[in-house]
Amino acid sequence: MPRLILPLPLLLPLHALAVSSEIPDTTGALVQTILGLGLIIGILVLGLYLLRRAGLARPQAGRLLQVRGSVAVGPRERVVLVEVGERVLVLGVAPGRVNALDSLDVNELPSADDNQRPGSEDFQRWLKRTLERRQS
Repeated sequence: MPRLILPLPLLLPLHALAVSSEIPDTTGALVQTILGLGLIIGILVLGLYLLRRAGLARPQAGRLLQVRGSVAVGPRERVVLVEVGERVLVLGVAPGRVNALDSLDVNELPSADDNQRPGSEDFQRWLKRTLERRQS
């Protein structure tokens, strides 16, 4: 009879012999946590990008400054009209520099009802006449 008892443990499946020392599978939980965190961060980045594109990211303090128009005079240089209260500043803007070219009253500018768009040919002619008048 002792011969029959010895081979019996060999016939049992291995998981039946294992003591309850199972290691929990944490790989799935870790992957799920990382994917969830990545999704949340992606949603936040997308939301900030959309806010910036819509112009809602920067609060505007009472609309003290308003850009009335601009025209490119070089690859990285522009002439910009900025309205500040009752004055309009004509600024030369280049990388790292802003120069005041002239200062005008708001009444001297054509109104928006005149169908003139910033950057149009009429704006360029007006700016050229204004700068020539200032130089003479």
